[in-house]
Amino acid sequence: VLGLFTLLSGWAFRFKSLEDGRRQILNYLLPGDLVGLQGSVIGEMEHSVESLSPVVLCVFQRDTLPTLFENHPGLAFDVTWLASREERMLDENLLSVGRRSAMERAAYLIAFLYQRAEQVGQAKASKGLIPITQQHVADTLGLSIVHTNKTLRKLAERQLIRWHDRACEVLDPEALADIAGWGGLTDRKRPLI
Repeated sequence: VLGLFTLLSGWAFRFKSLEDGRRQILNYLLPGDLVGLQGSVIGEMEHSVESLSPVVLCVFQRDTLPTLFENHPGLAFDVTWLASREERMLDENLLSVGRRSAMERAAYLIAFLYQRAEQVGQAKASKGLIPITQQHVADTLGLSIVHTNKTLRKLAERQLIRWHDRACEVLDPEALADIAGWGGLTDRKRPLI
């Protein structure tokens, strides 16, 4: 059963897999993000969602979405804003995979995730730890695990990140953004859904 959810706490990611098991992580979900909007509007989700940490979801009845748009234009705008923000994030991810070097890609991804976590108060709560593995990074960036490991080791040698068992500690998010040539997130205000 498809549903519409808001992530209240925790980390998750959206992904698609090929028949041979190769996976592409499309984006990461943090508190306040909608899960299942595609399925609610189009009728089916063409991706899967997996949690990176324990999550708490707020469940919405997907068949009430048209009523929300008809009777609550403010909330309807918030849903549209969230979809537009996700589109902008996906544009940046496509630019990264298509045109950034491996070092720039990795630096962008980690700086981006850190800033997103900072926006929703997760960065301080987790002490700068992002609950991802090197395999998640490889699956997001479209790189082999060997190339990913070498690239992340270079960032660690510069003392920009530190790897833990199943998390990346961000030591210098500004330097990571500079390496990526990325100006950072510009949407500081989030709607309250």
